[in-house]
Amino acid sequence: MAKVEIKQPIVEEISEVIKDAASVVLVDYRGLTVAEDTTLRRQLREAGVTYKVYKNTMMKRAFEGTDFAQLDDQLEGPSAMAVSVEDATAPARVLAKFAKTAPNLEIKAGVVEGTFYDAKGMQAIAAVPSRDELLAKLLGSMKSPISNFARVLNQIAEKGGASECEPAEAPAEEAPVAEEAPVAEEAPVEEAAPAEAPAEEAPAAE
Repeated sequence: MAKVEIKQPIVEEISEVIKDAASVVLVDYRGLTVAEDTTLRRQLREAGVTYKVYKNTMMKRAFEGTDFAQLDDQLEGPSAMAVSVEDATAPARVLAKFAKTAPNLEIKAGVVEGTFYDAKGMQAIAAVPSRDELLAKLLGSMKSPISNFARVLNQIAEKGGASECEPAEAPAEEAPVAEEAPVAEEAPVEEAAPAEAPAEEAPAAE
């Protein structure tokens, strides 16, 4: 069987692993003890990260035509890759934290959501909170007004209910404006009777 036929299944396996990956991080694992390697794998697995060791030539072939081809220059010496589909920052976060107690673990570089980061850049990515942590903070900020409202209700309940609270003074009602008395209708003025015509003088006697 030709070597190409033997290698092809491995290349296909790597391609399947990175197919929907949000991030791929390369590390140099030389110097890790068996116990350290076991602990690292467990922590990555708990974070939903796939961690495997492959030959550089196999990874390079699987990376062809993808964003992860940006890692080709880093494929020198023993390499392992940590892959995450759900949380793009999870591999960097777990690896950087583990490296603090196991200095022999070296982060080479990574591609996170299509962007290449060198070792220094990956340290910055490692400081980004996880998606769950960000959601928790967002929900916490949204619940603050509700919590304040609940606290007020609780205080009212402790005082014996709303009936025990002093009601705010109601604004004084304006005195109703007295209605104007209706104007009495003027009685129609009767026309005065015409004055009697003066009596004609009797003619004087001759």
